[in-house]
Amino acid sequence: MTSAIQAHGLAKRFGETAALTSVDLEVEAGTVLGLLGPNGAGKTTAVRILATLLRPDAGQAFIHGHDVTKSPDRVREIIGLTGQFAAVDDSLTGVENLLFLARLLGKSRADSRSTALDLLGRFGLSDAADRTAKTYSGGMRRRLDLAACLVGEPQVIFLDEPTTGLDPNARDQLWEIIRGEVRRGVTVLLTTQYLEEADQLANDIVVVNQGSVVAQGTPETLKREVGRPTLQVRPVDAAQVERVAALVTEVIGEHTHDGRVVKARVQDTAALSAVVRRLDDAGIEVAELSVREPSLDEVFKQLTVTGAAV
Repeated sequence: MTSAIQAHGLAKRFGETAALTSVDLEVEAGTVLGLLGPNGAGKTTAVRILATLLRPDAGQAFIHGHDVTKSPDRVREIIGLTGQFAAVDDSLTGVENLLFLARLLGKSRADSRSTALDLLGRFGLSDAADRTAKTYSGGMRRRLDLAACLVGEPQVIFLDEPTTGLDPNARDQLWEIIRGEVRRGVTVLLTTQYLEEADQLANDIVVVNQGSVVAQGTPETLKREVGRPTLQVRPVDAAQVERVAALVTEVIGEHTHDGRVVKARVQDTAALSAVVRRLDDAGIEVAELSVREPSLDEVFKQLTVTGAAV
């Protein structure tokens, strides 16, 4: 495995507040790491340290082998950063925004224009290239912001809640662009409040809470290790709900219901066959009987609300 990002024992305090306490991270090149956590968990602080915008109080971090504190200039040459809000100049056109950045990075006029036009095309903004950014929709502004992040052809990009405020269509478009960059070999560290986003994009996930890592693994691993499947039973006759609830509780030991569907968390799917037998013996017809795997939202809530760790 070739590591694009490595962090060991990162710690950072702001006065009496410990934003990070001994955080470890490792991201394989050409993959997406989802960095999740509630507000104030330390996600943005970690990104700012990795992007050389903050110095850690303790620990070390490396981007493709370059120490972020000892070689910040070299790190900045190979990274790109997109914050929570689009950082584009509203008074400039789409192409002017990218040309300006390309020239700042030392590209020739010809290379700058070629880079700008290529990025606008890849991000579906060619038709709006000569419009000022203030006329762009929210989704277009986020795409332009991400395009600007890629002007320097970074090997690693940090996306800090990139789809905040976007509608589902604009979000889906941005997701596909991110997938495209990963296919091109770019490594992505993504912070997000949208669990579906992490589930869709991330190869691996790290959950932080109160400045510490409380869980890490693939989305599937976290769901399996932290969450529990949910049995759902909906009788054909809604009047049978209470009888179904009693049977489910006898087998599993717990239940909830909303007047139509009985639910219970189970340790394994073997409970399904036991419930089926009990329902059949009782002569209760069911319209739905299924076991639903836990969602990443449920895993996140358990890790960050109950304080569980894996």
